[in-house]
Amino acid sequence: MLALQALGERLVGLAADQISKIEMPPELREALLFMATIKKGEARRRQLQYIGALMREVDPEPIEKALDTIARGELQDAEQFRKLERWRDELIKGNDALQEEILNLFPGCDRQALRRQVLNARKEREHGKPPKASRALFRFLKEISNR
Repeated sequence: MLALQALGERLVGLAADQISKIEMPPELREALLFMATIKKGEARRRQLQYIGALMREVDPEPIEKALDTIARGELQDAEQFRKLERWRDELIKGNDALQEEILNLFPGCDRQALRRQVLNARKEREHGKPPKASRALFRFLKEISNR
């Protein structure tokens, strides 16, 4: 019973679009979505108890698998984000070998556009300006890596 309640608490922490992707009874889905609208402590506690009661009637295995899949996806997204940040920082520092490596990894990448983004970010850093071009370089790297 406590494991089911803990599973319900994990479900409460999800966003509405993530909840909609998980296979579950409609009553449980509605209770979870309604939970997001509750702000007061006692009402949240009662709603969490109701979710726990609904969880007793549900097969927890598919829900646990879905939660694990979501967690792995978020981990991969975080790793990709950190990799792109490292690339951006290395390119700005002057690592031209990395620039060639990126162009080889993504053959459809516009060489001139990448070079222009890197040069703008370098100039920006040299002059101590806010990181507008650095952010643009990050978005460019993200765009080419998602193709």
